[in-house]
Amino acid sequence: MIRNCCNKTKFNKSLIFLAFVLPSFIGCVIFIFVPSVFSFLLSFFKWNLISKIEFAGLSNYIELFTAKEFWFILRNTIVYAISVTIFATLIPLILASIIKNKIFGKELYKTAYFLPFITPMIVIAMVWQWIFDPNIGVVNYIFKSNLQWLYDQNLAMAVLIFVSVWKLIGYNMVIFLSGFSTINEQIYEAAKIDGASNKRIFFNITIPLLSPTIFFVLLITTISSFQVFDLIYLMTQGGPENSTNILVYWLYKNAFEFFDIGRASAIAYILFMFILILTIIQWKLRKKWVINETE
Repeated sequence: MIRNCCNKTKFNKSLIFLAFVLPSFIGCVIFIFVPSVFSFLLSFFKWNLISKIEFAGLSNYIELFTAKEFWFILRNTIVYAISVTIFATLIPLILASIIKNKIFGKELYKTAYFLPFITPMIVIAMVWQWIFDPNIGVVNYIFKSNLQWLYDQNLAMAVLIFVSVWKLIGYNMVIFLSGFSTINEQIYEAAKIDGASNKRIFFNITIPLLSPTIFFVLLITTISSFQVFDLIYLMTQGGPENSTNILVYWLYKNAFEFFDIGRASAIAYILFMFILILTIIQWKLRKKWVINETE
């Protein structure tokens, strides 16, 4: 009798578990898994959304790898992603190390730095387009210059990197502050008693103990940087002369402007493989510098 009651209780718990999990699972299957499979299959076909689908084999991939435009856009993507990752990790780390101390108005600084992250991208793009406008922009007015910021092939990418870093600073800084809160203050006190300088404490104690958090920030920032779209779409549309065109925006243009669905799908999976390989490399290298990480 008791065993039957226990079995019934377990069965009821299983039903409750399925009732909560099933909607999310169905949503993932319909909106993530199925589209992913179909887009992968479409990368081996030629289709313009109107005419009949034609099997093309590896021709979409071969065309991409033999096109100079692909390598130019891939280089833009790598330059953008690496630059954003480096600056959006270093600057928040420095700011977090300052704000974690008892300084006046630290809560205000936290709020001010975090606001850009929760601000809609359309608002950010409009404001920064005005700031960098060559005719009425604040930047040219302050520096008494006449630079064509978003219309110059040599400057447009730098502007986008700057805006992206500015938007990410607050979010990454909050993550670093959470990492700082896990470090025992007694370690710092012991180091100061031993006569260690602030510089030595930062590089020999703070950085090693904060290395898991640094790794996490590097990983998520790298992945998100390779997937940027909205900022490019709103501020430059890949111009001037493709100088700010990156793979995700090029994917969009191939799919919804050129109506080359097979080519766009191939771009998507090339980007997927690139991010996957890069993530695996980062995951393997973490064992070299992240504390408490072993083979």
